[in-house]
Amino acid sequence: MKSVIEREELHKTIWKIANELRGSVDGWDFKSYVLGFLFYYFISENLKSYVFNSFKQDYENLDDKNAENGRGTIINAKGFFIKPSHLFSNMFKNANLENLNEKLSAIFKEIESSANGSESEKSFKGLFDDLDLYSNKLGANNLERNKKILKIMEAISELDLHYNENEIDAFGDAYEFLMTMYASNAGKSGGEFFTPQEVSKLLVEITLHNNAKPNKVYDPACGSGSLLLQYKKSLKSDPKKGYFGQEINITTYNLARMNMFLHDVNYTRFDIAHGDTLISPSENHKELEPFDAIVSNPPYSTKWEGKDNALLINDERFNKAGVLAPTSKADLAFVMHSLSWLSEKGSAAIVCFPGVMYRGGAEREIRKYMVEENFVDCAISLAPNLFFGTSIAVCILVLRKNKTDKNTLFINANEEFIKVTNKNMLSKENLENILKLYTDRAEVPHLSKLISIEEIAKNDYNLSISSYVEAKDTREIIDIKALNQEIEEIVKRQSALRNHIDSLVRELEGV
Repeated sequence: MKSVIEREELHKTIWKIANELRGSVDGWDFKSYVLGFLFYYFISENLKSYVFNSFKQDYENLDDKNAENGRGTIINAKGFFIKPSHLFSNMFKNANLENLNEKLSAIFKEIESSANGSESEKSFKGLFDDLDLYSNKLGANNLERNKKILKIMEAISELDLHYNENEIDAFGDAYEFLMTMYASNAGKSGGEFFTPQEVSKLLVEITLHNNAKPNKVYDPACGSGSLLLQYKKSLKSDPKKGYFGQEINITTYNLARMNMFLHDVNYTRFDIAHGDTLISPSENHKELEPFDAIVSNPPYSTKWEGKDNALLINDERFNKAGVLAPTSKADLAFVMHSLSWLSEKGSAAIVCFPGVMYRGGAEREIRKYMVEENFVDCAISLAPNLFFGTSIAVCILVLRKNKTDKNTLFINANEEFIKVTNKNMLSKENLENILKLYTDRAEVPHLSKLISIEEIAKNDYNLSISSYVEAKDTREIIDIKALNQEIEEIVKRQSALRNHIDSLVRELEGV
């Protein structure tokens, strides 16, 4: 119950900020301001909590000069340093409308540069780049901009959320609510890298069934990092060697790093890289692969260089299939990359556009390679309208390198959802039902079926779930014999009624 109340309060706060900025900042830019200031608020609260718990000092009221004595210790522990006077609470309390944006911009640069020369430098570099406090979108002049900034800070300061004590994933919930508010915009600008929390949980739990304690987890198209961070919730701790991901969009790359800090993941436990995973995978990640668990919701049918880049056909991530994914559809390139970097004891759960499961050409050849090598563990069809920005019923492809049989499990989970306003979502019961079908690996009429490699080959390496799991016939079953008898009875009654009416008419005519 507490989590429901906290979530409602967070949503009210974001809605309040939205009303304050309505008409001046569009949804996608607005997201950066809300999440940027939430991040500033939480790392300030986190630092205050750390200093109090470690040194029993009230950092908020500590003199800046005295605080400098602990700069090295704080940076070593947290990866960053904020002067007491620069904490969110003190900046809000002492805000000056003449130069608020100027001071905050300088503070954000100081927070980033505090990590320079330390191990955390990469994690903080450019973190606040998307937070333009001089933008005309906030107002035509400095006073108007600062009034808007102050209202954002005021709304956030009223939140009754205490860092690392609240029951909800505040940052993830804020991000999800923003996506809901601007779903149509998100579909064009960012829906491709946002995975609803309940779907994230399903993907993570699938991988954990095959390896309960993964050393390191990876997402090749990590977006805001929500999928990776689902491991923290499921494991109740960080994976031993941490979280690794890569993101091509600079704004979302910054959000992913913020998200790690907001979930109290130390800078030594994550490495989020910026760049195109398919063309230029992180050099550091190359050294660290293979990974025990891989989860991903890569962008659907995005374009990539493919055969136009002569080097890619010899890339060890892709060359085993003998072909490259089409230049207009990179879906299976992400799948092949994930498969290549998957450890022998691990598993990968990847959200896929339905077309990749049955289309011909190069995609058929890639599926053939995966099936014949016995890497395809399971294919799951989900209900439509679960994701923001698309109503498509997507699939989950589960890959493993240590299967003990030569069958692939197909699961029809199209009916597993609950309706929430104009969206569908997976309830706790829906999740449990799907996971049970996966873990039991048994055949259930209309829900799941085990198919051999030979059968899939005969079906031209089609991995579409509907090709193997017969949908339940929901049409009404009609007993023709009983229906004919009923019609005969109706005809008899109709005839008797007509005779009775004719008799009455004759009597009236005789009067």
